[in-house]
Amino acid sequence: MIETFSRPLPNGTTLSVRATGTPGRPLMVFLHGFPEAAFIWDDLLEHFAQPEHGGYRCIAPNLRGFEKSSSPKEVEAYKAPLLIQDIQQLVATESADGTMAALVAHDWGGAFAWGYANAFPEQIGKLVIINSPHPGTFTRELRENPEQQKASAYMNFLAHPKAEEMLAADDFKRMWPFFELMKAGPDGFGWLTEDVKNQYREVWSAGLTGACNLYRVTPMKPPLPGGSIDSIPVMPKERFTVNVPTFVFWALDDAALLPGLLTGLEDYVPKLEVKKVPNATHWIVHEQPKLVASEIERFLAQ
Repeated sequence: MIETFSRPLPNGTTLSVRATGTPGRPLMVFLHGFPEAAFIWDDLLEHFAQPEHGGYRCIAPNLRGFEKSSSPKEVEAYKAPLLIQDIQQLVATESADGTMAALVAHDWGGAFAWGYANAFPEQIGKLVIINSPHPGTFTRELRENPEQQKASAYMNFLAHPKAEEMLAADDFKRMWPFFELMKAGPDGFGWLTEDVKNQYREVWSAGLTGACNLYRVTPMKPPLPGGSIDSIPVMPKERFTVNVPTFVFWALDDAALLPGLLTGLEDYVPKLEVKKVPNATHWIVHEQPKLVASEIERFLAQ
């Protein structure tokens, strides 16, 4: 059974959280992306809380700016170190030693998970990334690959000053295509039921400024017409190295994040396993939750 609560943090942020499992058990943390929210993990929260699947304490926070979590209006409030701090402080309220057995993340959640694992590897037992580009390969592809530049062009739309106003109009008419324009998975769009749509409507109705601010604050997006790739920073390799056992789960029909992002990933992540999934899209957590759960369980058992 999913429990929900709000957790105030020492830095002044409050995160709304979904959780299962017995407090004090080894901790699994799940981080969502855009345009999603913590509820996307419900199946996995319930799965991994069961004794036969590890009996973990499972928590899925709504990131800063999403659902009922704190949503500051200032763009600068969404810099990656601040969101990583949110997660670290949340973990400290659930884990006596401030560590996680596993950190599982998708999309924007993965961006913060990569950063967390780079900065605090001793706090993460294992890392699971689902269709979220590593910043090292993402930088390269944004600077050098026209196809990835084109695939990521939507990021500039989401950074537009009036993006949230445009996205909310007419029952979120511009939001649904994020799902529906991807090639359908093996079961088509059967997962996008009216009940699921209503969950999304409830989340989005709480406000979209925080989510859009993630796109405004990041320099990791294609240059605007007439702009230069020099706007995309090149960081030292040590800023991107992850020395945590890592499983990358990659749906190959992700139209926004192309498979080229996997090339050279082992240079940054030496303890790496990659699982490529054909006939699945960026929304694989919705499309194939049982497959995602079984592959994560297999990796954690190693």
